[in-house]
Amino acid sequence: MADIAGANGQRTEFKVVGKPNLPGKLSYNIATGKAKYGTDATAPNMLFAKFLRSPYAYAIVKSVDISEAQALPGVVDILTWEDPDLKDFMNDGPLGSQGGLMLDNIADQEDAEVAVIVVAESEDICDQALRALKVDWDVKAHIVDPRVGVKPNAPPMPGRPGAKGNIVTASKIDGDYEAGFKEADQFVEFDFVLPAITSHIPNPSASMAYWYDDQGASEGKTLWIEGISQGREQISRQNKIPYDKVIEATLYQGGKYCDWGYRKGQLITPLLAKRTGRPVKCVYTRENMYDFGINQHWVHVKVGFKNDGLITGVKLYTIADNGCRGSLMFGSVSDINYGPWYTTKCKNIHQTMDAVTTNRGKMYLSSQFCPFQWDTVTVANQMIAEKLGMDVIDIAKRNLHGPSSQDDTNPVPSFEACVEAGKKMMKWEYHKPASRKLADGRMHGMAFRYQMNPRHQISGYTVTVYLRAGKIYMPTKGPLTGMFATDALAMVLAEETGAKWEDVVIEYDNRALLTPVGGGSDGTTSSAWVVKEAAVQLRTKILEAALTTRGGMMGFGPPAFPQGTKLEDLDIRDSTIFLKSDPSKSLPFSAIAPPMSLNIQDSIAVSVNGRAPTSPWSAGMGRKLDVMNTVYCEVAVDTETGAVEVLRHGVVCDPGKVLRPTSLEGQIQQVMMFSEGCQLNEEFIWDKDTGVRLTSSMFEYKKPTILDITVPDIELLETRGSNAAYGASGISHSMANTHIIICAIQNATGKWVDPPATPDKVLRALGKA
Repeated sequence: MADIAGANGQRTEFKVVGKPNLPGKLSYNIATGKAKYGTDATAPNMLFAKFLRSPYAYAIVKSVDISEAQALPGVVDILTWEDPDLKDFMNDGPLGSQGGLMLDNIADQEDAEVAVIVVAESEDICDQALRALKVDWDVKAHIVDPRVGVKPNAPPMPGRPGAKGNIVTASKIDGDYEAGFKEADQFVEFDFVLPAITSHIPNPSASMAYWYDDQGASEGKTLWIEGISQGREQISRQNKIPYDKVIEATLYQGGKYCDWGYRKGQLITPLLAKRTGRPVKCVYTRENMYDFGINQHWVHVKVGFKNDGLITGVKLYTIADNGCRGSLMFGSVSDINYGPWYTTKCKNIHQTMDAVTTNRGKMYLSSQFCPFQWDTVTVANQMIAEKLGMDVIDIAKRNLHGPSSQDDTNPVPSFEACVEAGKKMMKWEYHKPASRKLADGRMHGMAFRYQMNPRHQISGYTVTVYLRAGKIYMPTKGPLTGMFATDALAMVLAEETGAKWEDVVIEYDNRALLTPVGGGSDGTTSSAWVVKEAAVQLRTKILEAALTTRGGMMGFGPPAFPQGTKLEDLDIRDSTIFLKSDPSKSLPFSAIAPPMSLNIQDSIAVSVNGRAPTSPWSAGMGRKLDVMNTVYCEVAVDTETGAVEVLRHGVVCDPGKVLRPTSLEGQIQQVMMFSEGCQLNEEFIWDKDTGVRLTSSMFEYKKPTILDITVPDIELLETRGSNAAYGASGISHSMANTHIIICAIQNATGKWVDPPATPDKVLRALGKA
């Protein structure tokens, strides 16, 4: 059990944490539709706003005549990029994911917000006004294929800091790959394509804002904004108002998986409301939000290895889509700093990347694959296994280094446990490619993949917890984006204070500092570590208060516990303090008053600011390992039709410690749904001549539903081997993958197909189309 830096990390008995099917507190609102998002926000006398959106992949607005639009009844305000209010209104988003002016006259992707904002009495009037604009477009040559963008004669794109022409080049060189290749007995060399996909879009981004006089705040108007839950610093900076003048009044943020980037429409409403003196709402459609969940990569991979399967040298060259302006480079050049090859014993790794600015789209840090090129090692392991006639799991085990470093030859206990359980689950019998036919004539394929588990201990948290009138409260301002972090934190709070589950209250407070984010389950385990620290301290304060609490009318009776009782003589269970030696002597939470107080309505409170200890994920970027996960896949391929059926997905993972099983299992199902979608169905398609995206709705972009996928078999191991709360770690990002089904198809047919493996592609690979 690795959680040794904090309080009670070595707990061995759990009454709440890890309990399955415990009713959610806030997740119930999402499941029942009670949750209110920015799209649901309304206010009396509310106006609506819409941007002019580009019909071109790359164009500059030379001029625009707004006179006809301005004259339409119901049009209240029209801003152009030249308006003085927009001259220094910067769009400096979280983690640098946006940058630049909020609005300019350059549209560098189709549907980009550009040049004009209309404010009117209704959305329909906004649309009429936008159609009435007379726009002089200067249409430029576009790039919707990054492989074209690296060429010397590629059309120039809008500038990006650090770019040479259209390209930001990055390299990560470890050891000497040429020396590693000299040690090799054999090689595999292949081209790896990482698909461009989007995330699910349950709630399109939106915001509604207005200004009012708040008698409880400092001088000046206060801003009320719904639809944003973690942008308070950015909003105060943009609008040049004190931090305390921003009220983020939405607990539920919506958006997409791991989506930290605010859209321009969410950020512009305060300015529009100030100009018009009325509430203003701006809503994005689902079509507006088909931005990237992952940017496309083309990778050429060469791997040298010995005849026993040991990898000696690796060279990768990547052309990555860096998207248009505002895309975070998290999905491109920063990606090569950590990844799959550092989990191997091989220290001769040469990585170079050309990240190309294009007109394809934008990435706001909404990925579900982390790191992005992880499956280069998945494919390489399978190719090496095929060449040597070995089991792919044995190849992975041969190359995985030990827990402490790449020089560590010891096995990783978590990995070994996952593999042992996974083989039993799947009744694993690996076979050579194209060698096993099922009874119905289809070809059988199987594949294996591993990864280390991430945990974003980089995120710090401030949490306040308190006892008041018999209840334990945890204030939070959100956001709740679907990962149910707050429910897991409430379980930790109940566990450590001894409170009944129903006596723990998640209190929405837009002034609270607790924002339990950080990337899904890996962020949850980090924030849970801080909640655990606070809860342990609160428990001590509750016991101290119990020793001073007196019974009788108005608290003038005898002490609740015998004279001489010490803190260690007491315990708490089900919101009741009792004497260990005589449980009949007890005191409910509802009867406790703080020291020096006779009023049980007074609070006993604790605040803790901190972060979980540094994780191997962050410290070693793969060079150190603790908890891990494994995924297994079986497919059937019809070689006459090209149809692929996933017969079974098996997941055996070690989250260290399960905090909330309902949430964890749901996340695993979700990421496997992402994985199956991107490998079999989902695809972005652009018209090469116009640069227009042809897949921008759910009719065209073939996203599967829960009824279309194979629900994975899941086994959760709990080694307590990580160093977040109780030894927990996240798994969700790392379990999503882009190639395990592709590898299983290759094992079935002997042919490689780039994702998505649609029937026509499979037939072409088989020479039948």
